[in-house]
Amino acid sequence: MLDVNRIGFGAMRLTGPPAHLTRDEAVAVARRAVDLGVQFFDTADAYDMGRNEELLADALYPYPEGVIVATKGGRICVGGEWFDLGRPEYLRQQAELSLRRLRVESIDLYQLHRIDKTVPLADQIGALRRLKDEGKVQRVGLSEVTVAQLRAAEEIVEIASVQNRYNMEDRASEDVLNYCESRGIAFVPWRPVAPTADKVAALAWLLRRSPVMLPIPGTSSMRHLEENMSALEAHRTTV
Repeated sequence: MLDVNRIGFGAMRLTGPPAHLTRDEAVAVARRAVDLGVQFFDTADAYDMGRNEELLADALYPYPEGVIVATKGGRICVGGEWFDLGRPEYLRQQAELSLRRLRVESIDLYQLHRIDKTVPLADQIGALRRLKDEGKVQRVGLSEVTVAQLRAAEEIVEIASVQNRYNMEDRASEDVLNYCESRGIAFVPWRPVAPTADKVAALAWLLRRSPVMLPIPGTSSMRHLEENMSALEAHRTTV
């Protein structure tokens, strides 16, 4: 399990879409997140064509002690359409670019953004294993996987986290969550708050649901960021 405070920050909205913050405003939100206790930041090379990673580096580098910046590779967005790219040479190339943009020698957590159905799973996970063996990646994570895919990946490399969509109204990944809990793998739900849910109550519910739960609500609003982080206190007062 990742040793961080149990509410992280999904950075995608800092650079869009929709992109309505100035760079200084986006930097201020990221820094405020650290002030409020966020230790886990989630980004991806595909978010605004790498500019999201660059923004986090501008905001947080040198990274405070205890802060983990997780990024993802293996997916691109072109004209609003998403495409999976899991070829080993592409994953290596993107990891190298992420290292440069984040200004680090080793990525805290590198996640396969999606499994590419056109590339053997062993080839994709093997590429991440080699990056870890070389010290360019400290931990390996997966996104939007089944239990069977997770088990197969574990035969190749230790898996530190799984990032599947999950919230009070969407529990399709319940079996994956249960498996992660049995294995001590961090479960990082994206879209952790359903559109009709109360944010604080929904996040507190997730924290109660499992000890391996690490929600990453994203926002470009300072006020919403502070509301999200208040769920930690709401959780503490109900357990």
